[in-house]
Amino acid sequence: MPGLIDAHWHATFTAVPVSVALTADPGYLHLAAGREAERTLLRGFTSVRDAGGPVFALQRAIDEGLLAGPRIWPSGAFITQTAGHGDFRSRHEVPRACGTLSHGEAVGASTIADGADQVLRAVREQLLLGASQIKVMAGGGVASPYDPIDVTQYTEAELRAAVAAAEDWGTYVMVHAYTPRAIGRAVRAGVRCIEHGQLADDPTAQLMAETGTWWSLQPFLDDEDAHQLPDPAARAKQLQVTAGTDHSYALARKHGVKVAWGSDILFDPPLAARQGRVLAKMTRWYTPAEVLVSATSTNAELLAQSGARNPYPGRLGVVEPGALADLLLVDGDPIADIDLLADPDRSLLVVMKDGRIHKDITPAKD
Repeated sequence: MPGLIDAHWHATFTAVPVSVALTADPGYLHLAAGREAERTLLRGFTSVRDAGGPVFALQRAIDEGLLAGPRIWPSGAFITQTAGHGDFRSRHEVPRACGTLSHGEAVGASTIADGADQVLRAVREQLLLGASQIKVMAGGGVASPYDPIDVTQYTEAELRAAVAAAEDWGTYVMVHAYTPRAIGRAVRAGVRCIEHGQLADDPTAQLMAETGTWWSLQPFLDDEDAHQLPDPAARAKQLQVTAGTDHSYALARKHGVKVAWGSDILFDPPLAARQGRVLAKMTRWYTPAEVLVSATSTNAELLAQSGARNPYPGRLGVVEPGALADLLLVDGDPIADIDLLADPDRSLLVVMKDGRIHKDITPAKD
């Protein structure tokens, strides 16, 4: 089968807890990310769209063969307003001193930008660094300390500024958003992909379908794979989101929205090891064959939305002559038993990326 694609991955922040991500030396973060990149590849994920974080150095190291890992479509630092989903400053860092960057900004995790002019600068800086698409925070989030889920972030003018800057470079904007208000504003501004959206309603899903907007949904459920959140406020927000997941997939099917699959495993190294299981649980809403198509050829179509900024031109997500040679040899039939992908150490006999074999545990012939 083709190599798997995760359309919402955080190559740097998957590998460490949030307390480490906010305080550790950047060198340590990159070393941890490099180790996790190899593990990601050996789980069968040969390509990922990074949804925010300092990954440009990691991408270069993988592309140059210094490290083993998946191809990375980098967004760079996610762009957030003050008090937005990407604002992880401590309270003692407010008010902001002129010219002073927070730790998250200094390491390239986020960029705090208020007003259309600052948004333009932030987008252009990430494009300068090599972003293949831009990630903007358009609504409240679970892991962030200040913003409730229901808040809407960035004005339509600010979002349009981000979209215009990205489109001038031949690429697009993806936004973090959960609510109808945040999603609707982003779609009207020209955003091409909504990340999450678990609180969407019927008119919002219809709007996404009519405008051809992608919906990058994640199977967030209150189950054994849910991120453990000790903070009661964060836990309450998490329950708001997970309560809407079933309804969101139903809306996407009803209106024919183009759906991408992504795991969005964040700050949870043990859960990262279960990336394949997060994919396999998609059979709650789709057939195994539909799940496999989503994580291969459909996600490849989304990656191609980067247009001229696509760092890896070529056919992905299919097994055919002329396509990039990303291949998995599975010990069994994943259409009959998709849970094989939940146990990649045993079930994936061969992992090939771009014609190079990174894993081969096929039985020796007599």
